[in-house]
Amino acid sequence: MDFNADNQVIKLCAEGMELEGVDKMRAGEKFHEAWKLSRTHFEKFTAAHYVARHQSSVSDKLQWDKVALEYALAIEDASVKRVLPSLYLNVAKCFEDLEDYETARAYYNSGASYFDNLPDDGYGAMIKRGIQSGLQRITKTGL
Repeated sequence: MDFNADNQVIKLCAEGMELEGVDKMRAGEKFHEAWKLSRTHFEKFTAAHYVARHQSSVSDKLQWDKVALEYALAIEDASVKRVLPSLYLNVAKCFEDLEDYETARAYYNSGASYFDNLPDDGYGAMIKRGIQSGLQRITKTGL
């Protein structure tokens, strides 16, 4: 996967990320604009991931997270495996928040199956902890 800084979709997502802490509404607009311009699986996954972060309901976030995952899975580049645990974590957490623990568990487990692809750094550790914590929370519910 190539996060080319000259790609207009990537530029809009970067602008949106810069705005997230300052003006959430404008940030969301940048991400929606990126989605409208996206053409490739890579661009669609990237834009959908950021659109998901700006949804006001869990069900809307889930729909966008599922779109991001769907497009990421369609990318024919082995490097996409680095982001799959995070995308599965996002979808799983939404299902957990919606109290669909069985589906959440399946997504958490799918994310865990890609642990070997995570970088050995703070980001990788954070994603692993997120998935492991989710599985522990679900186990505590008795499901």
